[in-house]
Amino acid sequence: MATGNQRRRGARTSNKKGAVVGSGGQRRKQLKGKGPTPRAEDRVGHPAARRAARDAKAAGAAARRAPARRGSTKGSSEVVAGRNSVLEALRTHIPASTLYVASRMESDDRVKESITLATEQGVAVLETPRTELDRITDGAVHQGLALQVPAYEYAHPDDLLDVELPGLPLIVALDGVTDPRNLGAIIRSVGAFGGHGVVVPSRRSVGMTASAWKTAAGAAARIPVAQATNLTRALEAYRKAGFFVIGLDGDGDVELPGLALSDRPLVVVVGSEGKGLSRLVRETCDQIVSIPISGVTESLNAGIATAVALYEISVGRKRD
Repeated sequence: MATGNQRRRGARTSNKKGAVVGSGGQRRKQLKGKGPTPRAEDRVGHPAARRAARDAKAAGAAARRAPARRGSTKGSSEVVAGRNSVLEALRTHIPASTLYVASRMESDDRVKESITLATEQGVAVLETPRTELDRITDGAVHQGLALQVPAYEYAHPDDLLDVELPGLPLIVALDGVTDPRNLGAIIRSVGAFGGHGVVVPSRRSVGMTASAWKTAAGAAARIPVAQATNLTRALEAYRKAGFFVIGLDGDGDVELPGLALSDRPLVVVVGSEGKGLSRLVRETCDQIVSIPISGVTESLNAGIATAVALYEISVGRKRD
């Protein structure tokens, strides 16, 4: 006698061993929704999907061919290391996010003032293990203190014409200098000898890194650094504005002590230690000047040469 679903009229049966009774849930599966229809770009084999794949492949190839952009530092940050550099940055109210203080270190007046200024300015103060501080500063000599600051905002070369500092305008331009420690030393010398700013090219040149901040020992907080898309054009613009442009080179026509130009606005152009001044920059200078040195030393690095030149200019201006 048939029981269950077999009693229904038209119930399915099978000749196989064990009758298959009912729908087996197939109808419930058919009633279940399949979700929203995928976009055409997401359907395998659809013409729109093939076009999207071709476009993505072409965009990836273009990105690989494009040169890396320098000077575009949006979203990045720098870490200023060292007690003097950190304190000077906080004194000049440079925007900062975090002050890192090494755990269990001997504190001095610079550390105490840095913590006080950071607290007053709303900068987070974190006590950090020394090993972590070494990692954050990438092995720099931090003296137990580091400050995270936003990426450096370069001035425009024209902005240096309006810098409100005492004395006749004095600008240093760098041509091919790539060592950040040289840049930091030059900024420090510019601040020490009455300079008004530094100009660096946007390509194939050093930038304001944490190492430059450290070497500048706080002077970078007061001396503006401008970035020029084309250094030659920037020098030509300074000449039109009344500046006399001199280039430092070992084969200069005039030796630095004989330079009688300390009574007018000056731009001092410094090249790299190896290659010196580039051809176009050299041709743009009004005068090529050399620093007399003994035969024992063949050349001076960019930082020392700039310091010597700025000192001589400073002495000449005071004398006049």
